[in-house]
Amino acid sequence: MNLYGIEIEADRNIVLPTRKGFSGDFTVVVFPYVKTARKSPDAIGQEIGGALVRELPQIEDFNVVKGYLNLKLADSFWLGLLCEEYSNQNFGKSERQACPPVVIEYSSPNTNKPLHLGHVRNNLLGHSVSKILEACGYPVVQVNLVNDRGIHICKSMLAWLKFGNGETPESSGMKGDHLVGKYYVVFDQEYKRQQKELVAQGMSGAEAADKAPVILEAREMLRKWESGDKEVRGLWSMMNGWVYDGFAKTYSRLGIEFDKTYYESETYLLGKDIVQEGLEKGVFCKHEDGSVRVGLEEFGLDEKVLLRKDGTSVYITQDLGTAQLRYEEFAPQKMVYVVGNEQNYHFDVLKTILDKKLHKPSGSCIYHLSYGMVELPSGKMKSREGTVVDADDLMDDMFSEAKSGTEALGKFQFSENEAAELYEMIGLGALKYFILKVDPQKNMLFNPEESIDFNGNTAPFIQYTHARIRSIMRKAAENGIDSAAELHTVAINDEEKAILNVLYQYPKTISLAGENMSPALVANYCYELAKTFNHFYQETPIFKEEDPEKRLLRLKISLMVANVIKSGMDLLGIKVPEKM
Repeated sequence: MNLYGIEIEADRNIVLPTRKGFSGDFTVVVFPYVKTARKSPDAIGQEIGGALVRELPQIEDFNVVKGYLNLKLADSFWLGLLCEEYSNQNFGKSERQACPPVVIEYSSPNTNKPLHLGHVRNNLLGHSVSKILEACGYPVVQVNLVNDRGIHICKSMLAWLKFGNGETPESSGMKGDHLVGKYYVVFDQEYKRQQKELVAQGMSGAEAADKAPVILEAREMLRKWESGDKEVRGLWSMMNGWVYDGFAKTYSRLGIEFDKTYYESETYLLGKDIVQEGLEKGVFCKHEDGSVRVGLEEFGLDEKVLLRKDGTSVYITQDLGTAQLRYEEFAPQKMVYVVGNEQNYHFDVLKTILDKKLHKPSGSCIYHLSYGMVELPSGKMKSREGTVVDADDLMDDMFSEAKSGTEALGKFQFSENEAAELYEMIGLGALKYFILKVDPQKNMLFNPEESIDFNGNTAPFIQYTHARIRSIMRKAAENGIDSAAELHTVAINDEEKAILNVLYQYPKTISLAGENMSPALVANYCYELAKTFNHFYQETPIFKEEDPEKRLLRLKISLMVANVIKSGMDLLGIKVPEKM
């Protein structure tokens, strides 16, 4: 800080938008400078404010209120921002950096059931964070790890063999993932029936669960799969193929694509080499029962089994292998795992083993993007009991909600195709926004009816604001007003400055969302921008304004708002309509 001949660390400089009710555009918090400058907060504020007004033409005036320095920026600053950026489609985004990529794993479905509401939050988070990091200039690789093997897969396979009568997606008219999920439920129903019979015959509940014929058959099927049995592998390949076709349709509707997909059936053995390496280094040990374990007590974690006593791998064995594989494949600066918060401990263990025990660089770049659970008003969901809300059914319901809500407005006549496209845009936008506006770490309750409301903090409200602005721009063109004309010096009123101030914050919002991996920051910014614009539009008429320069100013502001709304919603994976 030149004024006092000292240097102040960047993180001690706190600049915020000035709170409503106070005069100014931005506020500097001066308390961090008190100890160094050895003056009162008000005295420091007065001195800094005076120096800034003298040295920076962008700053017109200032005032100090209880240690807070409020700065008023000159109209020329806001006009410069508007004229330079109003038509910039990339405003707020950074150029691509020449740096190692960020690898983001999300989705990670099982092939025994369709994607459900919990997967929706996972997919939307992973996809949006990827887009936000790309907007921050990072190269991003989006990957998916499909859990396509294990006892849960065998349960669906066995139930289909026993009760399916050769049913296929074609013969049933069902999506493949829904069909396979149906037989996962059938297995559970049969398993419970058999357990009940065995308990009635005198077995304990635990013994019945372990010795029910259907679970024994499923275990035998898994053993055959692992030994490469041709018939079991053929059935597995056919049913997984049905599921992949179903997943592809769901991903496409959600607007999600992956750069690479890994399959557990191809990666589950990779970690065994790492386990062997740990044994040779003496950081892992062989237990007396034959299992391989690692002690993590010094890091506040429990001992962890890495290989069972029969030599088979456990879940973390695979994760050790895939983490190392991705590190060697992409040399990333960070590997982000989008996984629910019930796996917090698992990722603490994974990172600690690779980083602290094996000293592998793959460990230090692991980041667990932990998120809370999402529930419906009806409560928790269970796949095996068939109480899960399928992602496809949820999207269909949102389409119907959007249709009824839009038709109730009755403001525009669409062709059949235009209407279907609009309902899909509004319905999926409502679903995505309602989920993404909540901080990822928080549990949330998804309410379909609330999400589709055309008022309040919802996607339809923001989408309608965008459509309204596009209508304004069409009307301007019809009246021969060129919004691209050069804007000359013009006075800016409080409403105009308020909306320009919100626009100015967009680049910082993207940056913070990237740092925190939180789409909620972008979502709530879009709502604040739409809300501020609607107030601006009500208070500052455009076409009734007689001064052509003021009219042009307001048109450019409106166009920039529309562009930023479209940009911000795109970072959330949400489309915005031209008409509503």
